Amino acid sequence: MSTVNPQPLWQPDPERIAQAQVTKFQAWASEHHGAPAEGGYAALHRWSVAELDTFWKAVTQWFDVRFSTPYARVLGDRSMPGAQWFPGATLNYAEHALRAAATRADEPALLHVDETHEPLPVTWAELRRQVGSLAAELRTLGVRPGDRVSGYLPNIPQAVVALLATASVGGVWTSCAPDFGARSVLDRFQQVEPVVLFTVDGYRYGGKEHDRRDIVAELRHELPTLRAVVHIPLLGTEPPEGALEWSALTGADVEPVFEQVAFDHPLWVLYSSGTTGLPKAIVQSQGGILIEHLKQLGLHCDLGPEDRFFWYTSTGWMMWNFLVSGLLTGTTIVLYDGSPGFPDAGAQWRIAERTGATLYGTSAAYVMACRKAGVHPARDFDLSKVQCVATTGSPLPPDGFRWLHDEVRHDLWIASVSGGTDVCSCFAGAVPTLPVHIGELQAPGLGTDLQSWDPTGKPVIDEVGELVVTNPMPSMPIHFWNDPDGSRYHDSYFDTYPGVWRHGDWITVTSRGSVVIHGRSDSTLNRQGVRMGSADIYEAVERIPEIRESLVIGVEQPDGGYWMPLFVHLVPGAALDDALLDRIKRTIREQLSPRHVPDEIIEVPGIPHTLTGKRIEVPVKRLLQGTPLEKAVNPGSIDNLDLLHFYEDLARKRA
Repeated sequence: MSTVNPQPLWQPDPERIAQAQVTKFQAWASEHHGAPAEGGYAALHRWSVAELDTFWKAVTQWFDVRFSTPYARVLGDRSMPGAQWFPGATLNYAEHALRAAATRADEPALLHVDETHEPLPVTWAELRRQVGSLAAELRTLGVRPGDRVSGYLPNIPQAVVALLATASVGGVWTSCAPDFGARSVLDRFQQVEPVVLFTVDGYRYGGKEHDRRDIVAELRHELPTLRAVVHIPLLGTEPPEGALEWSALTGADVEPVFEQVAFDHPLWVLYSSGTTGLPKAIVQSQGGILIEHLKQLGLHCDLGPEDRFFWYTSTGWMMWNFLVSGLLTGTTIVLYDGSPGFPDAGAQWRIAERTGATLYGTSAAYVMACRKAGVHPARDFDLSKVQCVATTGSPLPPDGFRWLHDEVRHDLWIASVSGGTDVCSCFAGAVPTLPVHIGELQAPGLGTDLQSWDPTGKPVIDEVGELVVTNPMPSMPIHFWNDPDGSRYHDSYFDTYPGVWRHGDWITVTSRGSVVIHGRSDSTLNRQGVRMGSADIYEAVERIPEIRESLVIGVEQPDGGYWMPLFVHLVPGAALDDALLDRIKRTIREQLSPRHVPDEIIEVPGIPHTLTGKRIEVPVKRLLQGTPLEKAVNPGSIDNLDLLHFYEDLARKRA
């Protein structure tokens, strides 16, 4: 693996390395905590996992984390699951997120952008004032530490204010995007029984208005624990009967009061995609998220007060929570509420230009769509302020690296990152001081002992294995909601290798320390005993201009055989004729191996995704194995349920 791309695509210059926060942190940690002064990032990473307690203590000191009561020690119980971080300490996440208001009151904390692409600023002082006002009103409504507060909201400033006000009072935040239907929202919110619901009357997407008042009425009816509903009139409608008005709750000039809560007090609930059952309700802590995000945003993403941080996301995806945490480093965050490709495929680049984004994050799928659509970002937009383009959601294919390098800037830091909702952070990805190699994530994160293991639990280098993390991370879930004995949490990550987090991705850790992600291990293709990642096949096939998207499934047959179909969604006007079939097979044979050539290539009307845009392989595999639709997939978790009927019919015909 490490011999494939011997030359880096990008290398930071000596000045950039010297200026990076992680370089300064290493020098300081070496002076104060015994970290290695020499050996660069690799040496710092080795120290951070070998001396876990010292490393995380150093992080809290470097970022001046304010503990209102001190901790007894960094790590109580180290076992996973159940590691105890900073026992005895109290603090508040929102207090840290609003700290910059003291010194930069009139500068923008938020830049809000809708489909007009005109940025509207919210200053630090105004953000702090609104949070103070809303937090006081939440207390008046009886919201106490531990109560759940929910948002059915797009990516707008009100969502950030509501999250921070909830955290200020010690409440537990949870949100869904308004493109989720009622069933999907209820599958999530009913689990956690919220006492307050913040909601819009609708949203704008793709140039159209989408009225959500009927869905809101259904949510109110089906969530009996609600004590208050707060109406945000995005489309200008009157509040429904019995709802409170946003403006009435956020108009006072009140200093926020920050409830000092235990380090492991719940901050928010995130949800797994829920493709095969009820979504897992993943609870993360105020302190764990605070220090993990300070490390990730401050050291790995190199963000500070001079930066502008834009990530295309919705409130239904962990990247929204991660984006909001940009406030922790004093960074201005960009909230875009709208379609990723409206009015044209270059939309996100235009927003990066107009907001002066220094770090712009998006999905690998958007990068590849821009490449297919012939977008020329550098030609058409002034992207001189963009220092880093980061991608996640799925592995960025090699062609995506090349396209960003050629079409944005040769001196561009490209950070493909990979983590999970489960930790609301990255296991591997951005390091400002390391080179970028095509198709590779730069390195595992600090404090994260990421390894690739074979089935016997032996670490392997330059070979494909399971992504495991062998030591606790502060942002690992404190628990799942409604999982009293912890069995669901345990079975999700710890049942394969006891005491070790198994994430469910196939990866290679290379001999130079970088990481390659090959796709999900639970939908792994296994041809004649050789295991393959689906991402490798997508990357090869989707270079073919006629193919918009593809899905490959490996199905174990009752007779012991193995059937591996490739489903292709073609661009308009293309036909799956003999010539295209031959080209697909030849591409796979030459770029991967004869073993990767599918048994059948089948044209489909579309590829189904989760609501956060990931292709769904496991439910399609279950359908093809004859599992009924209602058992194979949770319908509320899919972007277009009709597409699944095609696979259901195919399974029926084959049977």
